[in-house]
Amino acid sequence: MVDKALLAAKIAAVADAVDRIRTTLPPSVEAFAVDRTAREVVTLNLFVAIQACLDVATHWVADEGWGMPGTYADAFATLAERGITDQGLASRLGAAAAFRNLIAHQYGVLDWRRVYTLASTRLVDLEAFCADLARQAERR
Repeated sequence: MVDKALLAAKIAAVADAVDRIRTTLPPSVEAFAVDRTAREVVTLNLFVAIQACLDVATHWVADEGWGMPGTYADAFATLAERGITDQGLASRLGAAAAFRNLIAHQYGVLDWRRVYTLASTRLVDLEAFCADLARQAERR
């Protein structure tokens, strides 16, 4: 059984990080590329939001006894296979997990245009995932 208190805390962490991104993100990629503070706040909060989704995905899979995912993308795929979220969203979150790894391991080589694109267009995926998990937890 999924720990509902943990789930709520992770969903709150995602919501907070997404809000920080939205309030900090400049209106253009050009402004973002030259604003070090905005780049750092957005990148850190992308990392935090994605990591919280990864944490809850792996927690959910483990708590349900559905095996040990080999990768973060596998955790999202398992949730899609079990009807917790949809396959398209799981694929996009798998890509977000790969981006999280890039932030964690190679910060100096981030493509600021890519970061801006993710921050300005893909936050809805993180929110949709949290909404899916909250709905599923209510049913259990």
